[in-house]
Amino acid sequence: MIRTATATLPMERDTDIALSEKLQALGTCMTRYGLVVVFAWIGAMKFSAYEASGIQPLVANSPLMNWLYNIFSVQAFSNWLGVLEIAIAGMIAVRPISARISAAGSALAAVLFLGTLSFMLSTPPVWEASLGGFPALSVAPGQFLLKDLALFGASIWTLGEALAANRLRR
Repeated sequence: MIRTATATLPMERDTDIALSEKLQALGTCMTRYGLVVVFAWIGAMKFSAYEASGIQPLVANSPLMNWLYNIFSVQAFSNWLGVLEIAIAGMIAVRPISARISAAGSALAAVLFLGTLSFMLSTPPVWEASLGGFPALSVAPGQFLLKDLALFGASIWTLGEALAANRLRR
């Protein structure tokens, strides 16, 4: 009986491990800096009247946030939110320099995404009436808001990763 050994199995496994590690590293980078781009871009848009009027119905219908329009005009609140979102983008982006600042930015991002997800409960046209309402989502604002569930998860992940990195640096 002749036996042949295959030397390719360990090599294939090493290649699979190397590939999975490279993909995880790419995913880590894309998650963190994708979140940065989302916050910076949307934050910059908050300075436009278009964006300020776009978020107005969401904020006005929110029992958690509608009081803000008693203090700020629609544009002033949108500007304030834009500054906050751009600051969060910057905080998350500095992860290579300061894990602690990045963790704080990620925590703020998670709080903001919880706030926007709450709009799904308070904004009337979220559930598409022509399809029977819940669980059918309207395109806007329903599907627009639903993506914040994934961004909320990304914020929690970047928070956990930055906290772990901060702990290791001590």
